[in-house]
Amino acid sequence: MTVACVATITFDTAHEILRSQIDPLGTEPLPIRDGALRVLAEPIKAHIDSPRTDVAAMDGFAVEDAVAQAGRREFNLVGTSYAGDASGHENSPETTVRIMTGAPIPQSKDRVIPFELVEERDGVIRLMHPLSANLHVRSKGSGFNAGQPLLAAGTLLDTGRLIVAAASDQPIIRVYKRPRIRFITSGDELAPAGSAAATNTRIPDSLTLPLQLMAKQWGADLIGATLASDNIDAIRSAATMAGRDSDVLVIAGGASYGDRDFARPALRMLGLEISFAGIAIKPGKPVWYGRLGNLHVLGLPGNPAAAMTVARLFLAPLLCALSGRGFDTALNWREMPLAASAVAAGSREMFLYARLDGDRVDILSRQSASAQLPLVSANLLVRRTADSPALPANSLVPVLDF
Repeated sequence: MTVACVATITFDTAHEILRSQIDPLGTEPLPIRDGALRVLAEPIKAHIDSPRTDVAAMDGFAVEDAVAQAGRREFNLVGTSYAGDASGHENSPETTVRIMTGAPIPQSKDRVIPFELVEERDGVIRLMHPLSANLHVRSKGSGFNAGQPLLAAGTLLDTGRLIVAAASDQPIIRVYKRPRIRFITSGDELAPAGSAAATNTRIPDSLTLPLQLMAKQWGADLIGATLASDNIDAIRSAATMAGRDSDVLVIAGGASYGDRDFARPALRMLGLEISFAGIAIKPGKPVWYGRLGNLHVLGLPGNPAAAMTVARLFLAPLLCALSGRGFDTALNWREMPLAASAVAAGSREMFLYARLDGDRVDILSRQSASAQLPLVSANLLVRRTADSPALPANSLVPVLDF
């Protein structure tokens, strides 16, 4: 769908346009061993019961509960059962089996007496303390039953959810494909990080590496990055490569309307259709978005702080939506109180760098779009709507993890 380009639209309008352009990528089957940090395209159901049989919930001695409750205090020890063993020990009311956590409960036994409640001597255990109400047995299927739904489609398999996915014993899961992303950072003044000192005038490219890290954190596969000169042919060549092997192209720099801002002109030569260019926000007004066939193209300002702010607000939800997690997963705004008063907002909506101070929000004093050191301590963005008034300390403001 082509959306008419409107100059300097609102933040919310830009989000709605972006949202309307995105459908999740296709799906693929994957062995469960490769499922870490993937997003489920289909629910996972249990393939087996958990546990598969009655098992000990702690180390101790397995006995018949009715016999122990009837007053028997001594039991003959006839063996030991470990996790993974088959249950094949002699069974009679007066016998017991030493049993370890996770081991199968022998037939007819239904209680585990913890080690600390008994005395063992010459192959006989003697109960020295009263029995508790807890049988210390995990019943078959008490965790979940075969066929039971465990994880819904759209679930990110982080550490906790990957435990459940692996416990389901499903050998193959179906997941959404991960967005493939390329980066172009343009600027004649830039040198690769770590090499600027060898030149007379260039500065380090401090933007490509953090943008790549953010993309990985939000589920993308990094295909490549190009440091391009302010030259239409160089940018067009790098963009052509992205059109062949990527789902997303991010261009940092050249986003405005200066004599050497070539990002959009270079891509228009390849057929770029612009959806929006220019948003009434600070920082990040020059941000733009369009499509080059199936390729999503996001243009960011060249100043590192402004670019990272815009990437958090637009690239993160774009990647979330493409990977099946949903656009709004990346936009978990919440309200928190200010640690100190805040000045009135200007004519553009503002996104301010802030840090968490206990249970309050401390807006950083330095808010320059080109500043880099404030990003060391910033872990929140505070949203201030256009023309909003000054706020006293303890006022609630919307914040987003940054």
